Amino acid sequence: MYHSTDPRAALAAAPVGTKAAATHFAGAEYAKFYETPPAEDQDGARTWYARGQNFIIAYSDADEGATLSRANQPDEYVVLLPDPGAGAEIVWGSERKVVSGHSISFVPAGVSSVTLLGAAKVVRMMTTRSEDLARRCSNAASYAKPHPNLPPFERWPEASDGAKIRTYSLDVAATPGRFGRIFRCSTFMVNFLEPKNGPRDPSKMSPHHHDDFEQCSLALAGTFIHHLRWPWTTDMAQWRNDDHESCGSPSIAVIPPPSIHTSQAVDPKLNILVDIFCPPRLDFSAKPGWVLNEEDYPMPGQSSASKSAA
Repeated sequence: MYHSTDPRAALAAAPVGTKAAATHFAGAEYAKFYETPPAEDQDGARTWYARGQNFIIAYSDADEGATLSRANQPDEYVVLLPDPGAGAEIVWGSERKVVSGHSISFVPAGVSSVTLLGAAKVVRMMTTRSEDLARRCSNAASYAKPHPNLPPFERWPEASDGAKIRTYSLDVAATPGRFGRIFRCSTFMVNFLEPKNGPRDPSKMSPHHHDDFEQCSLALAGTFIHHLRWPWTTDMAQWRNDDHESCGSPSIAVIPPPSIHTSQAVDPKLNILVDIFCPPRLDFSAKPGWVLNEEDYPMPGQSSASKSAA
């Protein structure tokens, strides 16, 4: 359910009865990085890790010159530099690329590194195929067994013109009818939502659910209350109490399907939220103009050749 002013109100609803109703549910996951010491504090970078079923979020508070390396990265990953100012040098194989702050980059599998050109916050997003990082997650025990209602992870097609570092500025003006600033690669979709000053209007909330994928909401500034409600089934043992979890920054909330959810910014100052999906969402990708780098990455079933000819 979306307010009439929300661009997501135009999304096509799933046909009724196409999927069996869920009968077992997982709880939400919350990682409040500001409440716990980092999992790693070395080489000028303090890093926290938390995960969903398919993804890992590595949040680093890094000094100038700090290097974050991957020796044997199994698949494409994300480097988010959310703030303006100091950028970074990203190295992958023989390619070196200097990227600015307030940018998002996609780095191919293999050997790579990110070296900070000034003190900055860095968010890296990897799939749980990075088993060494999955073990470091503060909530690793929650995924000792797979959560229900989530299909096995399937990577989306590689970029049309081959493997390389791809970087995009987050300085993108809002457009009526477009939801946020969405970028995708073969493993992730990232929506850097428009920053908001002050609390969200409580008469314009957006309670909705997803049938078969998790949503990760990364709070980078401000405070959010994540409201969640699970369906009732005939088995009362599966009923869950509602969540109204207050999360400051930095933090993540991992929202499981098919819980009804909406997030409420409540800080009187700046609130910044980033929504993350692994793999990318098909419904957002199908909306013309919503994915800002859609020309670079084909959708499933769409070959690179057909993409180029379109």
